Amino acid sequence: MNSLHLPAGTASHGPYALHLDPERAGWRYAALRVLELRPGDTHLLDSGDSEWIVLPLTGGCTVQIDGEIFQLLGRDSVFGGVTDFAYVPRDARAQIASGAGGRFALAGAKCERRLPARYGPAPEVPVEARGSGDQARQVRNFAAADVFDCDRLIAVEVVTPGGNWSSYPPHKHDEHRPGAESELEEIYYYEIQDAGLGYQRISPSRPGGADLLAEVRTGDAVLVPDGWHGPSIAQPGHAMYYLNVMAGQGPEREWKICFHPDHTEGYR
Repeated sequence: MNSLHLPAGTASHGPYALHLDPERAGWRYAALRVLELRPGDTHLLDSGDSEWIVLPLTGGCTVQIDGEIFQLLGRDSVFGGVTDFAYVPRDARAQIASGAGGRFALAGAKCERRLPARYGPAPEVPVEARGSGDQARQVRNFAAADVFDCDRLIAVEVVTPGGNWSSYPPHKHDEHRPGAESELEEIYYYEIQDAGLGYQRISPSRPGGADLLAEVRTGDAVLVPDGWHGPSIAQPGHAMYYLNVMAGQGPEREWKICFHPDHTEGYR
C-alpha cells in the first residue's frame, strides 16, 4: 500500500468492502476483511495460514466450521452494544450465511497454532470505561490478549462519544522490550455515526517512521506499522467507532504499550 489511510472502497475486492491481508499491508501478520452479504447470501472462507474472528457489524449470521454451527445474533449497528462472535482456526473452511443480510468484520492474523473453533457470547465481553471527561470512551475487549485465547490475534472495539479524543495519550507498540512494550502491527477500521467524520493522527517514533493526519469516515481504514498513534478525534455530535486488529511476532501474545514522553501520565 502506498498510503497508511485507505478511504472506503479503495481496498475492496469481490464480496469484501475491505480486503486487507498482510501482503497488501506490507507487513507479516495482521489482516482485516469486511464482508457484505445480501439477504440469503453465503460466503466460504478458507482460513489458510491465519486465524480469524467473524464479528457482526450489522445483522446476524451462522458460521459453520468443522461440522459445528455457531449462530451469531449480531446487532443492529456497531453503536448498539457488544455482539457475539465466532473464532475460525487456521487450516479450516468456514461457511458464513445470513438470512437477512449484513456486514461482518473478519479480523485475522497469520499464526502457527491451530486452536479449536469457538463461540464468543456477547454477555462475556468485558466492557471497559477508559479515560474521563473529553477523553472518555468505551472499550469492548472481546479478543483482548487476556480475555479470549488466540495464537497471535488481538482485537478490540472502541466507541468514542462525539467531540471526544480517544487513542489518547499517544502511544506506541513498535519495539519488543520484554515487560515494557510489545511489537504489534495494527489496523483501525472506522464507522462514524450519522455520516460524520473524525481525525486520526500517527506521528513518527523513529526517523522516517509512520506519519499521518487523516480525515476518516465510515468504511475507512488506517494502517499503523509503527509510530505514536493518537489521538483519534470524533466530530461533535457524531460518535466514532473503530475496530482495532493487532498481531505481532513476539514470543508472548500481549498488549504492552509505551506512552509518548510528553504524556507519561497515561490514561486519565
